Amino acid sequence: MNNNKEIVDRLRERIPTFKCTPGCHDCCGPVTTSSEEMSRLPVKTDAEHEAALDQYNCVHLGPNGCKVYDERPLICRVFGTTPNMPCPNGCRPEEMIDTKIERHIHHYIKNTRQVLV
Repeated sequence: MNNNKEIVDRLRERIPTFKCTPGCHDCCGPVTTSSEEMSRLPVKTDAEHEAALDQYNCVHLGPNGCKVYDERPLICRVFGTTPNMPCPNGCRPEEMIDTKIERHIHHYIKNTRQVLV
């Protein structure tokens, strides 16, 4: 049986990537993520979380975009790769995410304890 680290790593490998519109952070609002993914992110203070939430932003969003891009949660990686979560600017990968992989991601999210990033 796979542990959550292996599951997250395997799912990440199967999410297509694409180039975003420079300066756009429309998908960088507050999100929830698994404890496994949270353990990969820098710890933020309550004040930092409150300030981000006041702006409806992710606590890891900086002036130049995502400060944890390489470790961003699965839900962030899925934005723009599926018709279910389209990019508001029409950006997308050449091939959208495989629906089976998308279902696996949502199954993982549904079946793990989610915490606010």
